[in-house]
Amino acid sequence: MSRIGKKPITLPQGVTAIVEGQRVEVNGPKGTLSFNVHPEMIVKLEDTTLTVERPSESKQHKTLHGTNRALIQNMVVGVSEGYVKKLKMIGVGYRAQVQNQTIVVNAGYSQPVELDIPQGLEVAVNKNTEISVSGIDKHLVGEFSAKVRAIRKPEPYLGKGIRYVDEYVRRKEGKTAK
Repeated sequence: MSRIGKKPITLPQGVTAIVEGQRVEVNGPKGTLSFNVHPEMIVKLEDTTLTVERPSESKQHKTLHGTNRALIQNMVVGVSEGYVKKLKMIGVGYRAQVQNQTIVVNAGYSQPVELDIPQGLEVAVNKNTEISVSGIDKHLVGEFSAKVRAIRKPEPYLGKGIRYVDEYVRRKEGKTAK
């Protein structure tokens, strides 16, 4: 049995789930998310517990079992608590601001970089150098945060760039004179 796949998903207070064939829809205080489970996986809803079962012990079914269970769990956490990724800009003149549905980032290039904020995400900028991306979809929050980080990745010599708040960047020693 998959260690992750065999764990039941308990729905917290205020969260409901609807299972219609292969479609799982989760409603909560923050919003609604839906997901189509792999056609060979079986999802059962009993009171406030969701369980994912697999048809056989084949390697493919074992991997799909854990993956589908984790994706449903991420939906439950998203609609009840939400997800937040925080980024920090380090460098002289690096700053960001939100204008309408666009984030404008000055990161040392000749022109500011503009990224459209996807539907369902909230982006906040604190102190011009701290960016907070929040939403109910874990995949969307992570993907947009990675796009913002990719504007200017942290470099190991001076430590400048855009990084996650909890990210550690290993510093390298520069060239030394003889």
